[in-house]
Amino acid sequence: MKAILTVVLVLGLCGYAGAADADPVGTWKLEYDIGQKREATLVIKKDGDKLAGTMTFQDKQEAKLKDVTLKGNELTFSAERELKDMKLTINYKLKVDGDKMQGKGEVDLGSEKKDFDIGGTREKK
Repeated sequence: MKAILTVVLVLGLCGYAGAADADPVGTWKLEYDIGQKREATLVIKKDGDKLAGTMTFQDKQEAKLKDVTLKGNELTFSAERELKDMKLTINYKLKVDGDKMQGKGEVDLGSEKKDFDIGGTREKK
């Protein structure tokens, strides 16, 4: 009986530990390909009990992140980008795994939606 109780307790604790939210806070170097390879810097910070941040694109344009949410290990947010006379909202959905993140970005171009792979690593402090 003790053995069964011990196994149940260990499995329960392991399940609980696996269910903990990932930690996206930090500075991330991201790469993506939209017809040509691009880089961006993502900065995620804690703002009280919420997450906030910025994304700086390769052309040095910086966007404040909107609707930053972390559920488990899935980080979602959007960023508004201005290109020539267009304002584009890009929605991101990334999985955080330690010091790596990987996922998709999606932009609505009016007549169609385009998505792209994006991923990168957290900078060491």
